[in-house]
Amino acid sequence: MTREILLVVHTGRRSNVLVAQEVAARFAAGGVHLRVLEDEAPDLDPSCFTQVVPADDKAAEGAELVFVLGGDGTLLRAAELARAAGVPVLGVNLGRVGFLAEADSDALYEAIRHVLDRDYEVEERMTLDVTAFAGTEVLGSTWALNEAGVEKSTRERILDVVVEVDGRPVSAFGCDGVLVATPTGSTAYAFSAGGPVVWPDVQALLVVPSNAHALFARPLVVSPASVVALEVDPESYPAVLTADGRRTIDLPPGARVEVVEGSTPLRLVRLRQGPFTDRLVEKFELPVQGWRGPSAR
Repeated sequence: MTREILLVVHTGRRSNVLVAQEVAARFAAGGVHLRVLEDEAPDLDPSCFTQVVPADDKAAEGAELVFVLGGDGTLLRAAELARAAGVPVLGVNLGRVGFLAEADSDALYEAIRHVLDRDYEVEERMTLDVTAFAGTEVLGSTWALNEAGVEKSTRERILDVVVEVDGRPVSAFGCDGVLVATPTGSTAYAFSAGGPVVWPDVQALLVVPSNAHALFARPLVVSPASVVALEVDPESYPAVLTADGRRTIDLPPGARVEVVEGSTPLRLVRLRQGPFTDRLVEKFELPVQGWRGPSAR
């Protein structure tokens, strides 16, 4: 059976396009066919692919995996396609931090070899299912890998929000916004907003206020079985719901957003089984000088 991979590339950089051509050549030599997205195909050499597909829920159907060249933004874009098809994602970081990527650019050819040899594992990451309401009306539903955030839509205004967990109010305050994040998202926007880093094998939901004007506005870590709700004060101003910084829903005053553990996880390719601690130290360039390790016993 012919092996097929969906290639997703941040084609806005010429250097990425050149890397894509080299990747395509190596996969072709290994007997693997590549399909690409129709909005990226014009920027790529036709020799890079055998099929062009629309960027919709069927783009990755039947593919072995989605191979991503770019940063975390490109991987999040690819995740929309991969999750819909139940196909794993392998990211190669050609951006800056690239925390979601499994390999950096200097390990590109090693990553390709692992794929050609089918020498990789797949792990599942928690996602979020998010629904916005105005009274009994459903304004929209979406999902997130990293975080769902309710944020003010006007820079000059303060957003008044009530945080609820499992049907009970926890706190109300004025803020720039409130994030509900997964462990995967704990190193993204939630981290910048002052949230804790949560190891990805810990199943939990994070609630992280952003610039809250209140005494009790610390991050919360709650059960993955919990329902987290964020209510916009009816006397406040319009807000916006953002999922992974990619999908948005406008929220009128009085809107309610409910967040639960996602029914469909995202599958990520893993090439190495090192501890998350090492990945954290490497990506954030954390100082570990003076570490001696456990004494011999």
